[in-house]
Amino acid sequence: MNEMVHSPSALSESASGAKPSRNVASLLWFVVPLLALCLAAAWLIASDWLKAFDTGSPPVERVTFERMILDGDGIHVKLRVGGSEPITIAQVQVDEAYWSFAQNPPGPLNHLSSAWLNIPYPWVLGEKHEIKVVTKTGTTFKKDIDVAVATPRPRLNQLGPQAFLGIFVGIVPVVIGMLFYPAMRGMGRQGLSFALALTVGLLVFLFADSLKEAMELVIKAAPALQGIVMVVIVAATTFTLLFAVGRRHGSPTGLALATYIALGIGLHNFGEGLAIGGAFAAGVAGLGTFLVLGFTLHNVTEGIGIVAPLIDNRPSLSTFVGLALLAGAPAIFGIWLGGLSYEPHWSALALAIGAGAILQVIVEVGAFLIRNAARHGATWLTPSTLGGLVVGIGVMYTTAMLVKV
Repeated sequence: MNEMVHSPSALSESASGAKPSRNVASLLWFVVPLLALCLAAAWLIASDWLKAFDTGSPPVERVTFERMILDGDGIHVKLRVGGSEPITIAQVQVDEAYWSFAQNPPGPLNHLSSAWLNIPYPWVLGEKHEIKVVTKTGTTFKKDIDVAVATPRPRLNQLGPQAFLGIFVGIVPVVIGMLFYPAMRGMGRQGLSFALALTVGLLVFLFADSLKEAMELVIKAAPALQGIVMVVIVAATTFTLLFAVGRRHGSPTGLALATYIALGIGLHNFGEGLAIGGAFAAGVAGLGTFLVLGFTLHNVTEGIGIVAPLIDNRPSLSTFVGLALLAGAPAIFGIWLGGLSYEPHWSALALAIGAGAILQVIVEVGAFLIRNAARHGATWLTPSTLGGLVVGIGVMYTTAMLVKV
């Protein structure tokens, strides 16, 4: 019997010829399910067989009031709609009286689209007004103006004072906290454990505070945006990405860990800056001296937390400056951006990113604390670490009372 002998070159050519065919087949099997899904959706829309379940009830309609501006021309309201069918704004009532209005853009509003309603109503300074929107189906949506005041318009001459406020509530307290660094270097091993636990405590508070503020904001956003789900997913994704990046060269320590702490705090301060800027834009900012002082005291502990991983290092002055700017400067940009265009879901998104970053830092600082104790043959659960954790949370909670009005 004659046997066929294949040369190595012939075998390689055969394998290389089979590989493209397998790739094409795999690609087709990816396309087929997508094509089937498109065909099913097209048939569902074209056949309209769901009309057999129609009971004649009006369509589901949702209208969310996202922004409101009061000026010399009247009241300007930004709406975002959601529902099973396009929504038409038929009438507008102000204080139970029908009033003319101009809609921009005009016409029916599709799901998740937005529009401005310009109402030439002579609002009264200091008075309470009620805005009621009536759709074509007769459904009404109401928004109260508790105290009517003119909405500040963004102006270039406001950028300077807003930047100064951002510096005072963002950068200055972080720098003051960093001034504890020389004293922290002389505290010894137990002092380092206390400082690291203090950092974990303040970060735990910031994490909980970021999530709470984000949840409060998404309640004001359109329900169709699924704000709570968005906050959870964004926070989890941010944590996962930063954790993967931070561990690509092993567990971060020293300057790398301090940088991650500053980044997490900076993202949190950016979200707070958006809220402050939004308060300016809405004309409801009541930032008195006492409140600004409360913000400053509240953020001093952030500087302590940033320099805690650097106790065994001798960083340069430029390193401290960079960390302070990374943690505090985002508050300035948040105030600017929030003052120009503030919407609750964007602030919630920023706070969710900050929460995810802070959670990653909590994990890394906690791991560093445990490794540091194991290196000296001791347990991490000591009176100094428990004391630092309690003091960190307690100080943040106490100073937070000064900024809540």
